[in-house]
Amino acid sequence: MTPSDHPSTRRSFIKKSALFGGLSILPSHWVLGQNASSGHAPSGQINLAAVGIGNKGLATIKMAHGTGLCNIVALCDVDLKGAHTQEALKLFASTGNQPTGRKAKLFTDFRKMFDSMADEIDAVLISTPDHAHFACTILAMSLGKHVYTEKPLTHTFGQAERLIQMAAKNPTLATQMGNQGYSGANYFQFKAWAEAGIVKDITRITAHMSRPRRWHDWGTNASAYPNEPTPEGLDWEQWQDSSRNASPFSKRLHPQEWRSWYDYGSGCFGDWGPHILDSCHHFLQLGLPETVTAVFRDGVNASDLVYPQASTIQFEFPERGPGLPACNVNWFDGVNNQPMIEGAFTNDGKDKILNSPGKVLYGKDITFQGGSHGAPLRIVPRQQYIDMRSMLPKFPQKNSDHYTNFLRACKGEEETRSPFSVAGPLTQVFNIGVLCQRFGGEIKFDREKKQITNNPAANALLDPAPRKGWEQYYNI
Repeated sequence: MTPSDHPSTRRSFIKKSALFGGLSILPSHWVLGQNASSGHAPSGQINLAAVGIGNKGLATIKMAHGTGLCNIVALCDVDLKGAHTQEALKLFASTGNQPTGRKAKLFTDFRKMFDSMADEIDAVLISTPDHAHFACTILAMSLGKHVYTEKPLTHTFGQAERLIQMAAKNPTLATQMGNQGYSGANYFQFKAWAEAGIVKDITRITAHMSRPRRWHDWGTNASAYPNEPTPEGLDWEQWQDSSRNASPFSKRLHPQEWRSWYDYGSGCFGDWGPHILDSCHHFLQLGLPETVTAVFRDGVNASDLVYPQASTIQFEFPERGPGLPACNVNWFDGVNNQPMIEGAFTNDGKDKILNSPGKVLYGKDITFQGGSHGAPLRIVPRQQYIDMRSMLPKFPQKNSDHYTNFLRACKGEEETRSPFSVAGPLTQVFNIGVLCQRFGGEIKFDREKKQITNNPAANALLDPAPRKGWEQYYNI
């Protein structure tokens, strides 16, 4: 069933609201994310709905619930009979294991969830596959709900652009992307060091993730989507969401291997990039690149279905102002495609292969090395750090985690650290990067017009049209 088939007054309203420039005519209590009929004040518990409740979704629900700041009022998943969703059902739909004693209501379609109980929901957690982030996120925002959406924020550049614009029009809505390390030490250290002028004049960044990925043993040979019987209880049509193409069910797609495929996932770069380059992108004000080059691709899928086995992608960012010179970011993925830190910056003076996920920032006078997620930066070599230690600014060590930060922001007590104004442009860098992984060669990007100027096929995939019946979400 497509969205246009649903007899929903809310969706009729959403279609009409597009004619009036978006959300300007929404009632004020929707815009604030607090409906008068919900029966609790902004300072009370946040009524939270979760869309995507298995695997990473389950972990996200547990972390949010563990803050003590929310009630889980709804669980939505296309596969409520799947083994991966049973723990969430047991915890929150069967026992009412919450401060209110309330049991979460169950749905397989987020649209029906909002039709049924939008007035009872303050905020939404979205942990679906990448291709299914956008429609649920923008619908939730259009109904005045605060939104926490997993990384990468969207599957395409155009989807991210729409969410950036929606968030800008509705500044009272708390938005957060799920790059959890952005509430860790790396965020606060990078912020303090950048503001103090310690991290500056960075002209080159190496980012790397060389662990095996799910598609490394079969991705090169995939010539078509596998076709297997759809398990009982799985709404496969709903799983497809707004993706451009509909594919048959396969265990190579659900519940976890969707990340392997261009049509549904964002590969290694979209998966790990948000955990490695988030602070670099924001605090160095990188914005969007001018040129992106596939320096190396290995194990390219001949049928244009699955991500390469390995790739090195170079991004060229222009000068942004004093202390922000032109900067090249080089991304490495693939088991045998590790970069090397240069000999002058190691303790023994020898080249060193970088294995663990992380980054190296090369500045005019200082080189920094860091890991992923919340891992802080180190000045290398160590002797230079020792010489500088007394002048390095302090940064706060006790801070709210990513989930607490989001829920407190829903209550107006904090500002989110990875709002869509920050997470959207970061995601767009990955959106362009995966197109370069896919097409190879060099991509020229017009930062003002936000268009690829030298590859029409790649440019078309910046903002491809959704499947028939999902167009309304692109017009909110």
